Amino acid sequence: MSVRFIEVSLARRGVRCTAKLLDDRAPLTCAAVWDALPLSGDVYHAKYARNEIYALFPPFAETEPPLENPTVTPIPGDLCYFTFPGAELGTKSYGYDREVRAGTTVVDLALFYERNNLLLNGDVGWVPGIVWGQIVEGLDGMAEACNDLWRSGAAGETLSFRRM
Repeated sequence: MSVRFIEVSLARRGVRCTAKLLDDRAPLTCAAVWDALPLSGDVYHAKYARNEIYALFPPFAETEPPLENPTVTPIPGDLCYFTFPGAELGTKSYGYDREVRAGTTVVDLALFYERNNLLLNGDVGWVPGIVWGQIVEGLDGMAEACNDLWRSGAAGETLSFRRM
């Protein structure tokens, strides 16, 4: 299989970066994401993991991928895939109580832009993610925009993933 790349962008801030899919390490996850592209949604800055932005999507894979290429300590440039039951996220403390409810499932596609991340949630414990992509170009500009998201807010901004 040839190497596949996607573009990850923040629309309002006008920043883009290029990621390589890790088909050799997370083939089922890469296939699920690739087949679902393009994807775009409201961006959030992580409350617990530290240097992470993400968007939430309804499930798009025929079957959810297994925990392949897992991590609880993502590094700068990692793209991670998480699946959460709605009951886990559907509380006011997370801020998704209008969009996420018990009985639903949510897919979280995340980009980690700086060091010192730890996927430990006080409510549920360790939250391993599937590393399915790695930013290979444009991480510095994206990290700057992500820091601005943290300081200025994410309202009105979208995180998008598309094939290149």
